[in-house]
Amino acid sequence: MSATQFTIAEIAERFELPFHGDGTRVIDGVGTLAGASPSQLSFLSNSKYGAQLAATGAGVVVLREENLADCPTAALVARDPYVAYAKIAALFEQLPASPAGIHASAVVDPDARVAPTASVGPCCVVESGAVIEDGAILGPHCIVGAGCVVGAQSRLVARVTLVTRVTLGKRVIVHPGAVIGSDGFGLAFDRDHWIKLPQLGGVRIGDDCEIGANTTIDRGALEDTVLEEDVRLDNQIQIAHNVHIGAHSAMAGCAAVAGSAKIGRYCMIGGNAGVLGHLELADRVTITAKSLVTHSIREPGEYSSGVPLQENRLWRRNAARFKHLDEYARRLSALEKDSNND
Repeated sequence: MSATQFTIAEIAERFELPFHGDGTRVIDGVGTLAGASPSQLSFLSNSKYGAQLAATGAGVVVLREENLADCPTAALVARDPYVAYAKIAALFEQLPASPAGIHASAVVDPDARVAPTASVGPCCVVESGAVIEDGAILGPHCIVGAGCVVGAQSRLVARVTLVTRVTLGKRVIVHPGAVIGSDGFGLAFDRDHWIKLPQLGGVRIGDDCEIGANTTIDRGALEDTVLEEDVRLDNQIQIAHNVHIGAHSAMAGCAAVAGSAKIGRYCMIGGNAGVLGHLELADRVTITAKSLVTHSIREPGEYSSGVPLQENRLWRRNAARFKHLDEYARRLSALEKDSNND
Protein backbone atom coordinates (compact mmCIF):
# COMPACT_ATOMS: atom_id res chain seq x y z
CA MET A 1 0.00 0.00 0.00
CA SER A 2 1.46 3.41 -1.00
CA ALA A 3 2.21 6.20 1.46
CA THR A 4 -0.85 8.12 0.24
CA GLN A 5 -3.33 5.34 0.89
CA PHE A 6 -4.71 4.47 4.31
CA THR A 7 -7.52 2.32 5.58
CA ILE A 8 -10.19 3.98 7.70
CA ALA A 9 -8.99 1.96 10.67
CA GLU A 10 -5.42 3.24 10.17
CA ILE A 11 -6.62 6.86 10.06
CA ALA A 12 -8.74 6.31 13.16
CA GLU A 13 -5.82 4.83 15.07
CA ARG A 14 -3.35 7.50 13.97
CA PHE A 15 -5.61 10.38 15.06
CA GLU A 16 -7.28 8.58 17.98
CA LEU A 17 -10.79 8.92 16.58
CA PRO A 18 -13.64 6.43 17.07
CA PHE A 19 -14.94 5.06 13.77
CA HIS A 20 -18.12 3.40 12.58
CA GLY A 21 -18.45 1.24 9.47
CA ASP A 22 -15.99 -0.75 7.39
CA GLY A 23 -12.52 -0.02 8.73
CA THR A 24 -10.82 -1.88 5.86
CA ARG A 25 -11.97 0.57 3.20
CA VAL A 26 -8.98 2.30 1.54
CA ILE A 27 -8.89 6.10 1.41
CA ASP A 28 -6.56 7.85 -1.04
CA GLY A 29 -7.66 11.50 -0.89
CA VAL A 30 -10.13 14.09 0.36
CA GLY A 31 -13.11 15.87 -1.16
CA THR A 32 -16.25 17.86 -0.44
CA LEU A 33 -19.41 16.22 0.81
CA ALA A 34 -21.04 16.86 -2.57
CA GLY A 35 -18.11 15.79 -4.72
CA ALA A 36 -16.15 13.12 -2.84
CA SER A 37 -15.77 9.63 -4.29
CA PRO A 38 -15.95 6.32 -2.37
CA SER A 39 -12.15 6.37 -1.95
CA GLN A 40 -12.12 9.88 -0.46
CA LEU A 41 -12.66 11.38 2.99
CA SER A 42 -14.89 14.37 3.67
CA PHE A 43 -16.13 16.21 6.76
CA LEU A 44 -19.20 17.93 8.20
CA SER A 45 -18.63 20.82 10.60
CA ASN A 46 -21.56 23.08 9.69
CA SER A 47 -25.11 21.78 10.11
CA LYS A 48 -26.34 23.74 7.09
CA TYR A 49 -24.66 21.10 4.93
CA GLY A 50 -26.71 18.32 6.48
CA ALA A 51 -28.56 17.66 3.22
CA GLN A 52 -25.24 17.06 1.47
CA LEU A 53 -24.29 14.55 4.16
CA ALA A 54 -27.37 12.47 3.43
CA ALA A 55 -26.44 12.25 -0.27
CA THR A 56 -22.66 12.06 -0.01
CA GLY A 57 -20.64 9.55 -1.98
CA ALA A 58 -17.60 9.86 0.30
CA GLY A 59 -16.04 6.70 1.66
CA VAL A 60 -15.82 8.18 5.14
CA VAL A 61 -16.99 11.40 6.79
CA VAL A 62 -15.51 13.14 9.82
CA LEU A 63 -18.38 14.45 11.95
CA ARG A 64 -19.73 15.02 15.44
CA GLU A 65 -21.49 12.32 17.44
CA GLU A 66 -24.89 14.01 16.99
CA ASN A 67 -24.65 13.71 13.19
CA LEU A 68 -23.73 10.04 13.18
CA ALA A 69 -27.27 8.75 12.65
CA ASP A 70 -27.63 10.78 9.44
CA CYS A 71 -24.42 9.49 7.85
CA PRO A 72 -24.98 6.94 5.03
CA THR A 73 -21.35 5.80 4.96
CA ALA A 74 -18.46 5.11 7.33
CA ALA A 75 -17.74 7.83 9.88
CA LEU A 76 -14.94 9.13 12.08
CA VAL A 77 -16.27 10.91 15.17
CA ALA A 78 -14.48 14.06 16.33
CA ARG A 79 -15.18 16.83 18.83
CA ASP A 80 -14.17 19.38 16.17
CA PRO A 81 -14.48 17.83 12.68
CA TYR A 82 -12.79 20.77 10.95
CA VAL A 83 -9.66 20.48 13.09
CA ALA A 84 -9.61 16.70 12.66
CA TYR A 85 -10.03 17.07 8.90
CA ALA A 86 -7.13 19.54 8.73
CA LYS A 87 -4.84 17.04 10.42
CA ILE A 88 -5.97 14.10 8.29
CA ALA A 89 -5.82 16.02 4.98
CA ALA A 90 -2.10 16.67 5.55
CA LEU A 91 -1.55 12.94 4.94
CA PHE A 92 -2.53 13.43 1.30
CA GLU A 93 -0.65 16.66 0.54
CA GLN A 94 1.90 16.06 -2.20
CA LEU A 95 4.73 18.60 -2.05
CA PRO A 96 7.39 18.63 -4.77
CA ALA A 97 10.71 17.14 -3.81
CA SER A 98 13.45 19.63 -2.92
CA PRO A 99 16.82 17.89 -3.08
CA ALA A 100 19.46 18.95 -0.61
CA GLY A 101 22.22 21.10 -1.99
CA ILE A 102 22.73 24.32 -3.95
CA HIS A 103 21.42 24.59 -7.51
CA ALA A 104 24.04 25.41 -10.14
CA SER A 105 22.32 28.70 -11.02
CA ALA A 106 22.17 29.96 -7.41
CA VAL A 107 24.61 32.59 -6.17
CA VAL A 108 25.83 32.01 -2.62
CA ASP A 109 28.33 34.34 -0.99
CA PRO A 110 31.39 32.59 0.43
CA ASP A 111 30.64 34.14 3.84
CA ALA A 112 27.15 32.63 3.93
CA ARG A 113 26.50 29.36 5.76
CA VAL A 114 24.22 26.78 4.14
CA ALA A 115 23.54 23.53 6.00
CA PRO A 116 24.25 20.37 3.98
CA THR A 117 20.63 19.25 4.33
CA ALA A 118 19.20 22.58 3.11
CA SER A 119 17.95 23.09 -0.44
CA VAL A 120 18.77 26.28 -2.36
CA GLY A 121 16.80 26.38 -5.60
CA PRO A 122 17.35 27.84 -9.07
CA CYS A 123 18.41 31.49 -9.37
CA CYS A 124 18.48 32.11 -5.62
CA VAL A 125 20.82 34.66 -4.06
CA VAL A 126 22.24 34.15 -0.56
CA GLU A 127 24.26 37.15 0.59
CA SER A 128 27.16 37.60 2.99
CA GLY A 129 26.62 36.39 6.54
CA ALA A 130 23.28 34.75 5.80
CA VAL A 131 22.51 31.41 7.46
CA ILE A 132 20.33 28.66 5.96
CA GLU A 133 19.73 26.04 8.63
CA ASP A 134 19.11 22.28 8.46
CA GLY A 135 16.34 21.17 6.13
CA ALA A 136 15.38 24.70 5.07
CA ILE A 137 14.09 25.07 1.51
CA LEU A 138 14.59 28.08 -0.76
CA GLY A 139 12.39 27.83 -3.85
CA PRO A 140 13.31 29.47 -7.14
CA HIS A 141 14.34 33.14 -7.29
CA CYS A 142 14.49 33.73 -3.54
CA ILE A 143 16.84 36.36 -2.08
CA VAL A 144 18.24 36.03 1.42
CA GLY A 145 19.94 39.29 2.33
CA ALA A 146 23.04 39.97 4.38
CA GLY A 147 22.86 38.62 7.91
CA CYS A 148 19.45 36.99 7.50
CA VAL A 149 18.68 33.60 9.06
CA VAL A 150 16.29 30.98 7.65
CA GLY A 151 15.48 28.55 10.46
CA ALA A 152 15.50 24.78 10.31
CA GLN A 153 12.76 23.17 8.18
CA SER A 154 11.49 26.59 7.04
CA ARG A 155 10.37 27.02 3.45
CA LEU A 156 10.50 30.05 1.16
CA VAL A 157 8.19 28.92 -1.63
CA ALA A 158 9.35 31.15 -4.50
CA ARG A 159 10.40 34.78 -5.19
CA VAL A 160 10.60 35.57 -1.48
CA THR A 161 12.87 38.43 -0.44
CA LEU A 162 14.46 38.71 2.99
CA VAL A 163 16.05 42.15 2.81
CA THR A 164 18.27 42.58 5.84
CA ARG A 165 18.43 41.60 9.53
CA VAL A 166 15.58 39.09 9.22
CA THR A 167 15.47 35.98 11.41
CA LEU A 168 12.97 33.22 10.68
CA GLY A 169 12.35 30.56 13.30
CA LYS A 170 11.79 26.88 12.66
CA ARG A 171 9.16 25.53 10.25
CA VAL A 172 8.18 28.97 8.94
CA ILE A 173 6.39 29.02 5.55
CA VAL A 174 6.68 32.13 3.37
CA HIS A 175 4.61 32.21 0.18
CA PRO A 176 5.59 33.72 -3.19
CA GLY A 177 6.24 37.43 -3.51
CA ALA A 178 6.48 38.18 0.20
CA VAL A 179 9.02 40.84 1.20
CA ILE A 180 10.32 40.79 4.78
CA GLY A 181 12.73 43.34 6.22
CA SER A 182 12.21 46.20 3.80
CA ASP A 183 12.46 49.81 4.99
CA GLY A 184 9.76 51.03 7.32
CA PHE A 185 7.93 54.24 6.37
CA GLY A 186 9.99 56.54 8.58
CA LEU A 187 10.14 60.19 7.53
CA ALA A 188 10.73 63.58 9.20
CA PHE A 189 9.46 66.80 7.55
CA ASP A 190 12.07 69.58 7.56
CA ARG A 191 10.33 72.86 6.60
CA ASP A 192 9.75 72.05 2.92
CA HIS A 193 10.99 68.51 2.29
CA TRP A 194 11.12 65.02 3.76
CA ILE A 195 14.14 63.46 5.45
CA LYS A 196 14.32 59.70 5.47
CA LEU A 197 14.90 58.06 8.87
CA PRO A 198 17.30 55.12 8.75
CA GLN A 199 15.64 51.83 9.66
CA LEU A 200 18.20 50.23 11.96
CA GLY A 201 16.17 47.36 13.43
CA GLY A 202 15.30 43.99 12.00
CA VAL A 203 12.46 41.45 11.85
CA ARG A 204 12.11 38.42 14.13
CA ILE A 205 9.59 35.75 13.19
CA GLY A 206 8.91 32.88 15.58
CA ASP A 207 8.53 29.16 14.97
CA ASP A 208 5.63 27.76 12.92
CA CYS A 209 4.52 31.08 11.42
CA GLU A 210 3.06 31.39 7.93
CA ILE A 211 3.35 34.48 5.72
CA GLY A 212 0.99 34.84 2.75
CA ALA A 213 1.77 35.76 -0.84
CA ASN A 214 2.79 39.37 -1.52
CA THR A 215 2.64 40.24 2.16
CA THR A 216 5.15 42.84 3.36
CA ILE A 217 6.73 43.11 6.81
CA ASP A 218 8.93 46.15 7.44
CA ARG A 219 11.98 46.04 9.67
CA GLY A 220 12.06 48.17 12.77
CA ALA A 221 13.34 51.72 13.00
CA LEU A 222 15.35 51.02 16.18
CA GLU A 223 14.08 47.80 17.74
CA ASP A 224 12.80 44.80 15.77
CA THR A 225 9.42 44.11 14.23
CA VAL A 226 8.29 40.89 15.94
CA LEU A 227 5.92 38.04 15.14
CA GLU A 228 5.75 35.53 17.97
CA GLU A 229 5.26 31.81 17.33
CA ASP A 230 2.39 30.39 15.25
CA VAL A 231 1.26 33.72 13.77
CA ARG A 232 -0.64 33.26 10.50
CA LEU A 233 -0.81 36.06 7.92
CA ASP A 234 -2.92 35.83 4.77
CA ASN A 235 -2.02 37.33 1.39
CA GLN A 236 -1.33 41.02 0.70
CA ILE A 237 -1.03 42.16 4.31
CA GLN A 238 1.06 45.15 5.40
CA ILE A 239 2.88 44.99 8.73
CA ALA A 240 4.67 48.28 9.45
CA HIS A 241 7.87 48.87 11.37
CA ASN A 242 8.10 47.94 15.05
CA VAL A 243 4.75 46.14 15.11
CA HIS A 244 4.57 43.32 17.66
CA ILE A 245 2.12 40.46 17.02
CA GLY A 246 1.44 37.97 19.80
CA ALA A 247 1.55 34.21 19.43
CA HIS A 248 -1.25 32.30 17.66
CA SER A 249 -2.83 35.43 16.14
CA ALA A 250 -4.16 35.40 12.57
CA MET A 251 -4.97 38.08 9.98
CA ALA A 252 -7.02 37.78 6.79
CA GLY A 253 -6.10 39.25 3.41
CA CYS A 254 -5.41 42.94 2.87
CA ALA A 255 -5.34 43.80 6.57
CA ALA A 256 -2.86 46.51 7.59
CA VAL A 257 -1.18 47.33 10.90
CA ALA A 258 0.52 50.70 11.27
CA GLY A 259 3.83 51.35 13.00
CA SER A 260 4.50 50.37 16.62
CA ALA A 261 1.06 48.83 17.15
CA LYS A 262 0.98 45.85 19.51
CA ILE A 263 -1.39 42.96 18.80
CA GLY A 264 -2.03 40.50 21.62
CA ARG A 265 -2.03 36.72 21.61
CA TYR A 266 -4.84 34.69 20.00
CA CYS A 267 -6.19 37.73 18.16
CA MET A 268 -8.05 37.51 14.85
CA ILE A 269 -8.19 40.41 12.39
CA GLY A 270 -10.59 40.20 9.45
CA GLY A 271 -9.94 41.01 5.82
CA ASN A 272 -9.17 44.62 4.90
CA ALA A 273 -9.26 45.72 8.54
CA GLY A 274 -6.80 48.31 9.78
CA VAL A 275 -5.08 49.06 13.08
CA LEU A 276 -3.67 52.56 13.60
CA GLY A 277 -0.16 53.09 14.87
CA HIS A 278 0.96 52.92 18.53
CA LEU A 279 -2.27 51.19 19.62
CA GLU A 280 -2.53 48.02 21.72
CA LEU A 281 -4.96 45.13 21.39
CA ALA A 282 -5.47 42.82 24.35
CA ASP A 283 -5.23 39.06 24.01
CA ARG A 284 -8.16 37.27 22.30
CA VAL A 285 -9.52 40.30 20.46
CA THR A 286 -11.41 39.74 17.19
CA ILE A 287 -11.69 42.59 14.66
CA THR A 288 -14.28 41.97 11.96
CA ALA A 289 -13.66 42.58 8.27
CA LYS A 290 -13.18 46.17 7.02
CA SER A 291 -13.13 47.61 10.53
CA LEU A 292 -10.75 50.42 11.50
CA VAL A 293 -9.25 50.31 15.00
CA THR A 294 -8.72 53.91 16.15
CA HIS A 295 -8.11 53.37 19.87
CA SER A 296 -6.48 50.72 22.05
CA ILE A 297 -8.64 47.75 23.09
CA ARG A 298 -8.08 46.60 26.67
CA GLU A 299 -10.65 43.79 26.94
CA PRO A 300 -11.05 40.58 24.90
CA GLY A 301 -14.07 40.31 22.64
CA GLU A 302 -15.34 40.99 19.13
CA TYR A 303 -15.23 44.54 17.75
CA SER A 304 -16.58 46.09 14.54
CA SER A 305 -16.80 49.44 12.77
CA GLY A 306 -18.10 50.78 9.47
CA VAL A 307 -21.50 51.20 7.82
CA PRO A 308 -23.26 48.02 6.64
CA LEU A 309 -24.07 47.69 2.94
CA GLN A 310 -27.30 49.45 1.93
CA GLU A 311 -29.23 50.14 -1.23
CA ASN A 312 -27.42 53.14 -2.77
CA ARG A 313 -30.30 55.61 -2.59
CA LEU A 314 -30.78 54.90 1.12
CA TRP A 315 -27.03 55.14 1.77
CA ARG A 316 -26.83 58.55 0.05
CA ARG A 317 -29.76 59.84 2.08
CA ASN A 318 -28.21 58.68 5.35
CA ALA A 319 -24.80 60.07 4.36
CA ALA A 320 -26.39 63.47 3.82
CA ARG A 321 -28.05 63.28 7.23
CA PHE A 322 -24.78 62.33 8.88
CA LYS A 323 -23.44 65.82 8.06
CA HIS A 324 -26.13 67.26 10.32
CA LEU A 325 -25.62 64.79 13.18
CA ASP A 326 -24.14 67.40 15.54
CA GLU A 327 -27.01 69.80 14.82
CA TYR A 328 -29.56 67.03 15.49
CA ALA A 329 -27.84 66.16 18.78
CA ARG A 330 -27.96 69.78 19.97
CA ARG A 331 -31.63 70.09 19.04
CA LEU A 332 -32.47 66.84 20.83
CA SER A 333 -30.59 67.99 23.93
CA ALA A 334 -32.53 71.27 23.91
CA LEU A 335 -35.85 69.43 23.57
CA GLU A 336 -34.96 67.13 26.48
CA LYS A 337 -34.03 70.13 28.61
CA ASP A 338 -37.33 71.87 27.80
CA SER A 339 -39.21 68.65 28.61
CA ASN A 340 -37.48 68.37 31.98
CA ASN A 341 -38.34 71.98 32.83
CA ASP A 342 -42.04 71.45 32.17
